[in-house]
Amino acid sequence: MNLKHSYALIAPFYDAFLTATTHAVRGRSLAALSGQPPGDVLIAGIGTGLDIPHLPPQHRYVGIDLTRAMLAKARRRAIGLPVRLVQGDVHRLPFAGERFDAVVLHLILAVVPDPKACLAEAARVLRPGGCIFVFDKFLKPGERALWKRALNPLTRRFATRLDVVFEEVLAATPDLTRHHDEPAMADGWFRLIQLGKRA
Repeated sequence: MNLKHSYALIAPFYDAFLTATTHAVRGRSLAALSGQPPGDVLIAGIGTGLDIPHLPPQHRYVGIDLTRAMLAKARRRAIGLPVRLVQGDVHRLPFAGERFDAVVLHLILAVVPDPKACLAEAARVLRPGGCIFVFDKFLKPGERALWKRALNPLTRRFATRLDVVFEEVLAATPDLTRHHDEPAMADGWFRLIQLGKRA
């Protein structure tokens, strides 16, 4: 089963699992957008729109997701807000280069089959001087994490990867620099990271 089909099945239950556990962390991640001048923001892997309540109103937003069922739920959350929703693949974003002032990557880099390609596409559509907001679960460099690695062949087929090392993903996109990195949940397995694109 590929991710498009599995997340279509998960969509009705997705919010029940993630709303309460991630609400505060999403707010912390996106608080930096409040102080920025109006701009264009991409939410890559918008899912059911759990980031939408935290979006400051001065920006113009585009949300992209692979799954129509997820976008249907996001559309209901986005009523009254400047959010345009697009069905598409974050590995091949349907946008011109340097189109956005900021990109949000919440719980997507450890979901997609190729996180390096996902981050590279985010960097491609980001304007120089722009910011990428990452919230996800990552192994530390050199971490053995035997149970996570043992479960990964199963979980990556229908929901999420457990073996992604952020430092390896970032190394493949040299025009990005890490400005901030802090533990968010689960004793630091989940992290909040801010990246910048060199001007």
